[in-house]
Amino acid sequence: MAFTLQIGDKAPGFELPATDGNTYRLSDVGDAKVLVVFFTCNHCPYVTGSDEVTRKTAEKFIPHGVRFVGINSNSVKTHATDSFDHMVERMNTHRFPWLYLHDESQQVALAYGALRTPHFYVFDQDRKLVYTGRGVDNPRDTSKMTVNDLKNALKEHLAGKSVSTPMTNPIGCNVKWEDQDAHWMPPEACDLV
Repeated sequence: MAFTLQIGDKAPGFELPATDGNTYRLSDVGDAKVLVVFFTCNHCPYVTGSDEVTRKTAEKFIPHGVRFVGINSNSVKTHATDSFDHMVERMNTHRFPWLYLHDESQQVALAYGALRTPHFYVFDQDRKLVYTGRGVDNPRDTSKMTVNDLKNALKEHLAGKSVSTPMTNPIGCNVKWEDQDAHWMPPEACDLV
């Protein structure tokens, strides 16, 4: 069995606290025509390097019924700046147009099979996976990017087409798993393609 969700898989449920002081479940975004769940964090240079492109993509598609949910599953033992307090501070500073949830137990990251930060999952109205992988091909330095896979997937799906590249390898830092070396990944985790 694959570590990461496969195309056509249903979105696993969650119940996680957000930086806005509320707790959210998957059902709380049930009105979304398309749902983008992405695993992110506060410190990773691939996240911070591509946040503004992710923001522009979100702002482009939110008016078309797309909701974005960012989830931080990183262990604070590995990187203290990934704490919930730092998440709140980051959202207060940057005002990103997505929910920012904290997966302290890392159970949601395991359910989705999150490999890196950032790692994107796009679900259709029935919450079946239509795209997973990277946002862009050069998230650390978006001035050198040549393709925005997330934007392309959303554009194709909303146009009623099949996503032409439904799976890519996420590019970024690996998820920081509790009580593991900073570069450790679950042994069953491997490249998507």
